[in-house]
Amino acid sequence: MTDRILILDFGSQVTQLIARRVRESGVYCEIHPYTMAEDKLSDFAPRAIILSGGPASLSQSAAPRAPELVFRLGVPVLGICYGMQTMCDELGGRVSLSEHQEFGRAFIDILDDCLLFDGLWPKGAREQVWMSHGDRVDALPAGFRAVAASEAAPYAAIADDDRRFYGALFHPEVAHTPQGAKLLRNFTHRVAGCRGDWTMARFRTEAIDKIRSQIGYGEVVCGLSGGVDSAVAAVLLHEAIGDQLTCIFVDTGLLRAGEAEEVVDLFRRHYNIPLVHRDASDRFLVKLAGVSDPEEKRKAIGAT
Repeated sequence: MTDRILILDFGSQVTQLIARRVRESGVYCEIHPYTMAEDKLSDFAPRAIILSGGPASLSQSAAPRAPELVFRLGVPVLGICYGMQTMCDELGGRVSLSEHQEFGRAFIDILDDCLLFDGLWPKGAREQVWMSHGDRVDALPAGFRAVAASEAAPYAAIADDDRRFYGALFHPEVAHTPQGAKLLRNFTHRVAGCRGDWTMARFRTEAIDKIRSQIGYGEVVCGLSGGVDSAVAAVLLHEAIGDQLTCIFVDTGLLRAGEAEEVVDLFRRHYNIPLVHRDASDRFLVKLAGVSDPEEKRKAIGAT
């Protein structure tokens, strides 16, 4: 079975980059919201869990929390920025609003060795990272130790080697942390023991087999929006079941100039996928006439 990494998203703008770095190192991963139900979390059976960053502050009473099960599954956990902060808070540490907030390039001093840094950042080194946080950890939970510090954060990276829980207050997923991708690889390969044998080609083959098994000889209708997600889904479906698929594309008049024609041409001529095309732009644009509020526009589009 393919090794699976679960990324719990707390609303960071760069969560997709975490997934990209993990997949680039040959490990399959999925992003799910931090509200993921515990039964689904168990069924996912992750080899390890990554808690993303996010815009919230633990000084807020309604700050998001990771499911308690995350810390009881017995798998490695890496908390990034807010993910590290909520991990500390939930496991008995203390987090507060920092008087010295860090945004942008920073440097951390490596205080001690740990498996997360193995072969990458030796004790005594000074490394460039990218910070984006307003809270700071004031006290660590039992079992943790500081392995890196910055000028404003005494706990810039933390480790509990026994439980294989690690935290980085910085963002290893962005290019502004030059060794960040290698750090994530250390987590997935050295800490979690992933083999790194997953590829997109393998995913494509497995997805096509799964689709064929699920659909059999049935007919499928796929709605095309003109966006990437539905287009990729449609092409994958067509590779799996051929002419059992019919796509429906309703032109709302809200795409960029010429895009509707590109969608029709791409699916009919290039992919030779059966396509039903309807131009309903007049109907949608009439409903949107005079509406300026974005939320009202969304509702009008959804109700048309």
